[in-house]
Amino acid sequence: MYRVTVLIGAGDSLGGRNQNLQHLSSKAKKFTPFKLIDAKPHLKVHKSCKMGGCVSVQPQVPCDQVLNHLGSCFCRKLKYIQNLKKNLVALETAMEDLKAVRSDLLRKVHAAEEGGGLQRLHQIKVWLERVESIESQFNGLYSTRDVELKRLCFNGAGPKNLRLNYLYGKRVFKMLNMVKDLKSKGFFEEVASPAARAVGEERPLTPTVVGQETMLEKAWNHLMDDETGIMGLYGMGGVGKTTLLTQINNKFVDMCDTHDGVFIVIWVVVSGDLQLHKIQHRIGNKIGYKGVEWKKKKENQKALDIFNFLSKKRFVLLLDDIWRKVDLTEIGIPNPTSQNGCKIVFTTRSLGVCTSMGVHEPMEVRCLSTNDAWDLFKKKVGQNTLDIHPDIPKIARKVAGACRGLPLALNVIGETMSCKKTTQEWYHAVDVLKTYAADFSDVKEKILPILKYSYDNLEGENVKSCFLYCSLFPEDALIDKERVIDYWICEGFIDGVESKERAVNQGYEILGTLVCASLLQEGGKYDNKSYVRMHDVVREMALWIASDLEKQKGSYIVRAGVGLNEVPKVHNWQLVTRMSLVNNKIKEIDESHHECPNLTTLLLQNNRCLVTISGEFFRSMPRLVVLDLSWNVELKALPEQISELVSLRYLDLSESNIVRLPVGLQKLKRLMHLNLESMLCLEGVSGISNLSSLKTLKLLNFIMWPTMSLLEELERLEHLEVLTVEITSSSVLKQLLCSHRLVRCLQKLSIKYIEEESVRVLTLPSIQDLREVFIGGCGIREIMIERNTMLTSPCLPHLSKVLIAGCNGLKDLTWLLFAPNLTHLSVWNSSQLEEIISQEEAAGVEIVPFRKLEYLHLWDLPEVMSIYWSPLPFPYLSLINVQNDCQKLKKLPLDSQSCVAGEELVIEYGDEEWKEKVEWEDEATRLRFVPSCKLVLYDV
Repeated sequence: MYRVTVLIGAGDSLGGRNQNLQHLSSKAKKFTPFKLIDAKPHLKVHKSCKMGGCVSVQPQVPCDQVLNHLGSCFCRKLKYIQNLKKNLVALETAMEDLKAVRSDLLRKVHAAEEGGGLQRLHQIKVWLERVESIESQFNGLYSTRDVELKRLCFNGAGPKNLRLNYLYGKRVFKMLNMVKDLKSKGFFEEVASPAARAVGEERPLTPTVVGQETMLEKAWNHLMDDETGIMGLYGMGGVGKTTLLTQINNKFVDMCDTHDGVFIVIWVVVSGDLQLHKIQHRIGNKIGYKGVEWKKKKENQKALDIFNFLSKKRFVLLLDDIWRKVDLTEIGIPNPTSQNGCKIVFTTRSLGVCTSMGVHEPMEVRCLSTNDAWDLFKKKVGQNTLDIHPDIPKIARKVAGACRGLPLALNVIGETMSCKKTTQEWYHAVDVLKTYAADFSDVKEKILPILKYSYDNLEGENVKSCFLYCSLFPEDALIDKERVIDYWICEGFIDGVESKERAVNQGYEILGTLVCASLLQEGGKYDNKSYVRMHDVVREMALWIASDLEKQKGSYIVRAGVGLNEVPKVHNWQLVTRMSLVNNKIKEIDESHHECPNLTTLLLQNNRCLVTISGEFFRSMPRLVVLDLSWNVELKALPEQISELVSLRYLDLSESNIVRLPVGLQKLKRLMHLNLESMLCLEGVSGISNLSSLKTLKLLNFIMWPTMSLLEELERLEHLEVLTVEITSSSVLKQLLCSHRLVRCLQKLSIKYIEEESVRVLTLPSIQDLREVFIGGCGIREIMIERNTMLTSPCLPHLSKVLIAGCNGLKDLTWLLFAPNLTHLSVWNSSQLEEIISQEEAAGVEIVPFRKLEYLHLWDLPEVMSIYWSPLPFPYLSLINVQNDCQKLKKLPLDSQSCVAGEELVIEYGDEEWKEKVEWEDEATRLRFVPSCKLVLYDV
């Protein structure tokens, strides 16, 4: 129990103090044990102390008043203990009532926010926060309820327990009053008001934005089109997508002050770790959902809140750096339409993401032009540095050129070079960037890791390996898709054991994946489908990764196109796995004094000075699977030791001048791919049937034209799947077309110099895999399709390229109706040709031709009058080229609806007189295509 000390006021007489002490002693006993102390006369008397301390009495105060004061003090404090149980019950009830008031209020607030588009009042927010705070305090207080009640009922408790009961009871009492007060203030006449105009935030831009004016204008105009609800910006890492999106954001923010402005501009950085709740949180903050209650909601509840709010607003949502599809519905984003005027813009490195997001016209953000790149680089370097020496600007252009227009590289390297004051430092920078750019200051730290994130997001180690392999090609080189896919198959990145066609299809899929990821780019101007290319900075990143981030520097030796005269010296040949010495001037490959146990690919093509290769050289590489010696025009012989390449699967000798194949070649039992095209000095290929694993054999433009005996050897190649061949004999042609085994393998067929007497009518069977046909210098009068199938079936379903030249007996090419996937058609110097598709010959055939045609070349066809008798849709046609003597061709099969789905058609012509005589279908057609006509003169 508590002890009470009573001080009798100083200044009383001694007798008076003693009398008060005795009187108080008898009266105060009913309250608690006590101790009375006679205060010294000089002591100052205080007000009532806390229980357990002392009670002081003022001087000259009558005894009865002292007792009344003492009694009321103790009674009030004892009530905290005596009423504890009752107050706890009352507090619990009051808390339930307060929660009910809060629930009713929140229901009104949500109705106002979601239904009326209003924003809750600030006083509502404050009241709710206070309720949340008192609720937390209540939970803490109530959690010790049982312990406190047990202590209260414990008999014989000491002063310490009584004091704890008193303190707990006091807290309960005070909280009860606070809860009642909050409840009384929880009834509001108004709960929300119209939301303030959310204008978005202007985002900072680097002061050196260069070269994006045209792209920004194009993107903005496209976005402002009423039919554009969602727009995707894609491109490789560091190309400036975020910068472009920032400019779009700031233009929308500027619009917010105009009558047509948007209400809400929301910027969200998504990045690789896509988490819907984080996107919802960012959007919620922007539109006013910031409370703890909202954060506790489930994702689907948050989505409903966001949807109900934004569906009544005009908004712009900007999503930066997305790596896979973002489900806007799950977030709660309403679908942007021309009616609601809302817009969604996102950036990504993947073209595939654009497609998955429903963007039909994605906009590629490309590298800067040469002039814009130089302007940006100059700004980063600074004019003061460039003016230090008259040679520095010239060298600086080379450094800028090495960046290939990539803004990230231009910025980083430009900043690094801004402090380089001597020509020696600038020349050194050029050397480093040409040999191994990862050694350049800041490239490893600030450029390559950013680009590497695209590589890290590739799915599957085989896809990553295929990407790294592309770095073996020279800088800015066109990479032939078929060639690199064959490399991949022979390297084992793609399984080509069961089916070559299936493996090739997988290769194209991987190439598509790499293009979509902006790690490769589509290649040639007129033949995008056949080539890809790798940006030089991406190539440096690939080489950096291929060397295991420099932990095994030297595993990829790539010295392509650097003017080497000899095989480079390598520090550790044991580490080398792949070597590319393409496009150099190596003259001789001597005996190798090094073992290359891990070398699997050796690319030596286009060393036009290469004369000899030592036999010992091949003995040092037992695991070599890919050897490319094509375009070595001075190479006339191969050593017999090539037979030592026991693992070899791919051998390309095309465009070389090798006279005879070594006998040892026949021992390459694992060889799958052999290319002998355009070997104009080769005397023969006897014994080729010994290559028991051969699947691909290429013999186009082959000086030793196939004979009957060679065809017999080819038929013994039981695993052969791909054959390209040139035929100059009518009897060999007949045998070839009668061989079901070889016809099944034909992919490219060239027929040359067959006279009229030998073959008047060429009848082609159904050839499923035939891709290209060339017929030249022949006296053939007619080409027909074998009629052993239905007339309307596509007998040549994969035929894509046809070239007819110098065939003066042909009247028409109606057989092309049965090549539905034809993309390139060239017809030259055929004096009797009158029609491409003859209406008479096509009678009864209900096939619309040229649906896939992209390029049409007609040269020196004096009698040709018609391509087709009525207008055709030509959804993919991009070029018609009419040259030399085609004066009778007065009408093209076009109308105003032709070519509407594809690129803008260009009509090239070589004679102004021909253009003036063209008869258009109608005036609309003339107005549509005359601006596309272009005079182009070719040297013949």
